[in-house]
Amino acid sequence: MEGSLAIYRGLRDSNIDFITGVPCANLKNLISLVEKDNDLTYIPATREEEAIGLCAGAHLAGRRCAVLMQNSGLGNSINSIGSLCKIYQIPILFIISHRGDLKEKIPAQIPMGRWTKKLLDTVEVPYYCPKTPEEAYKIIKYGVDYAHVISYPVAVIFDALYWEYDSKE
Repeated sequence: MEGSLAIYRGLRDSNIDFITGVPCANLKNLISLVEKDNDLTYIPATREEEAIGLCAGAHLAGRRCAVLMQNSGLGNSINSIGSLCKIYQIPILFIISHRGDLKEKIPAQIPMGRWTKKLLDTVEVPYYCPKTPEEAYKIIKYGVDYAHVISYPVAVIFDALYWEYDSKE
């Protein structure tokens, strides 16, 4: 669980206190850690744009927010990023499990896997791709701060190779 633990600690040490998102197999260990933490509010969402809406409300109530999602959900989120986050300057950290690239076995995941970074560029969401748990921890901390400086989402993308750190238990 080393990979998920680094993400969790990065979120905690960045004072994120409100987390929502759509479950994903790669995110299961992280979600488990978050759900067990009584100092964090975790609300599962049925769709990614719902998660962004929940974070917008939480941000307006003074909370620091993160959304957990698979990259396939990014396509669902585009309008809420532009019409909500951009217009109302909502800082959110996106933790994205990147499917459709290395080690992918499901052909339907590949198109979004190839478009993920292009979509983030199109909607002007800065993104970072840590390769190790140590790097993930640092990037999450910097990413949360940067999201608040620019008043806009920042994404941290974790590919299939990153999630292998969770299988080294």
